[in-house]
Amino acid sequence: MKRLIALLLAGIMLFAFVACNDDEPELQNDTPSEENAEESDSPEPIEPNIPLPSLTMNELPGIDGSTAMIPLAEALTALILDIPRSRAAAMLNFNGTAESYRNLMREWNATTLVLSYEPPPAVAEEAATQLFLWELAAIGRDALVFIVNESNPIESITTEQVRMIYTGEVTNWSELGGNDVAIEPFQRNETSGSQTLFIKLVMGDIPPLKPDIKYLSGGMGPLIESVASFNNTGAAIGFSVFYYAQNMNPNEGLKFLSIDGVAPTRESIRDGSYPHVNDFFVGIAADAPSDSNEHKIFEWLQSDDGKLLLEHEGYVSI
Repeated sequence: MKRLIALLLAGIMLFAFVACNDDEPELQNDTPSEENAEESDSPEPIEPNIPLPSLTMNELPGIDGSTAMIPLAEALTALILDIPRSRAAAMLNFNGTAESYRNLMREWNATTLVLSYEPPPAVAEEAATQLFLWELAAIGRDALVFIVNESNPIESITTEQVRMIYTGEVTNWSELGGNDVAIEPFQRNETSGSQTLFIKLVMGDIPPLKPDIKYLSGGMGPLIESVASFNNTGAAIGFSVFYYAQNMNPNEGLKFLSIDGVAPTRESIRDGSYPHVNDFFVGIAADAPSDSNEHKIFEWLQSDDGKLLLEHEGYVSI
């Protein structure tokens, strides 16, 4: 089985290279030696108790989830169906954190498995109202990161300073030791995965300022692009999840801020030294039969080979 998984992962890597041929993103200043050291520290896979099911397209469960989980879903689908990565990517339709959980709840929807950050409180309330129960298992770890332009001289701020920015107590970068420029703070929509993490990990019970519509983004990609558009002044700040900003939408004109003196890296996320770390999940309906394909995949993603797949795709596994 270990040899089979290794061969399949090699196939995924080849398909990904042929389809994309992208350069390694460099938004975060990790050195190649550090990345190689992290990869060498990944646990050696052991023989799993539960094999990954080999399915046909008609047997494949409907998969939905958060935007940052798309690469994982592509690799997983390619393995299960034994197809090229590019073909697996064309099959997927991800609707974001909130809608993926809603799709799992909808009887008429084909979604039976989600790869996602935790459900927003509003969606959790909807599930409680409908008496719907899901089963979630943490499979990986990500972090909420704050992004500014490279032209902004500030490299590190505290969590308290982030709160002060987003409550309007601090409105100019000079108050934090930067240039005399008004701060332009961007947020996401209320039910997005990153906004849910922002409220949970940073703001807590302190409500952020309701943003002007020009500072509100419906997607992580548009938020990053909005922050980048202030490259002449360094005025903007926004947030995203580490995996998405580092691997899926890197921007050479942006940088991650250190928070409370700790830079967000795979290692600081893995060991929890970066302050705003949070798990992500695989989820199914709580009453999914144990012999169903979605339950088999749910269990496999928690196995050692599932962790190997996560690490191969650049995620931090648990």
